[in-house]
Amino acid sequence: MLLFSLPFAIWAAVFCYAPIWGWIMAFQDYNPGKGVTGSPWVGLKHFQAFFQEEMLYTLLRNTIAISVLNIVVGTFGAVALALLLNEVKGVFFKRTVQTVSYLPYFISYVVVANLFLTLLSPSDGTVNRLLLKLGLIDKPIFFFAEPHLFWVLVVLINVWKNIGWDAIIYIAAMSSVDTELYDAASVDGAGRWRKMWHITLPCIRPTIVVLLVLSASGILNAGFDPSYLLGNPMVHEYSEVIDTYVYRMGLGNAMYSYATAIGLFRLLVSLVLLYLVNRMAKRLGEDNVL
Repeated sequence: MLLFSLPFAIWAAVFCYAPIWGWIMAFQDYNPGKGVTGSPWVGLKHFQAFFQEEMLYTLLRNTIAISVLNIVVGTFGAVALALLLNEVKGVFFKRTVQTVSYLPYFISYVVVANLFLTLLSPSDGTVNRLLLKLGLIDKPIFFFAEPHLFWVLVVLINVWKNIGWDAIIYIAAMSSVDTELYDAASVDGAGRWRKMWHITLPCIRPTIVVLLVLSASGILNAGFDPSYLLGNPMVHEYSEVIDTYVYRMGLGNAMYSYATAIGLFRLLVSLVLLYLVNRMAKRLGEDNVL
């Protein structure tokens, strides 16, 4: 069994631990010609530059807003789907819905982005055509050119893509609930909604809390793919997040040290948030992950 785990240990060492050496660039003016060992040290220069960036407020606002919406809406949707599937008695229908709901998780975000860009296109998009035929709008809507709609669209697309996969964890947690609790509730005259509210949800609450604690640590990671693939200059003020900013600065402008400093800052914030949320969950009597 140890030999089976060896390839994964090697992969983790090469791709997860070896690159930590590159964090040194955050404290240097990195020059590819001189390498990490030959580049001059500049201390906290790049961290100070990031904190003085004019777009800092916009970056933090967009990143935190999209992340929080993803966590809240995604968790609510996954739990709701898991509860509904748990109440389905037909095995074939239940497995069919579950399979269809988690298939989008395996689709590349490039395909997903193009799919929704086509569906919501103002010229020949299915959604605009349907709304026009129903008389709900007078002219096509350019959904991805409306800044105030960008967050909503990104969150809904993320939920659609991940809801089925996330629900699997909650369905697994529900399968461990003692069936005698449901039998006792039936004897007391409780219906399905009462059972879900007073038995199923309290039993899976530790699982929900642990996943929320883990999600909170990534609150500064709104996701590179949706913002980069769905964003455009017309919604730049609402689509630009830390991930896309690091990409533009690091690879687009060759500011490797500056991009590394931002990444290191985000990592430190994630560790602090993970610790604080974990302590909060522990104080509330829930399971913790540390």
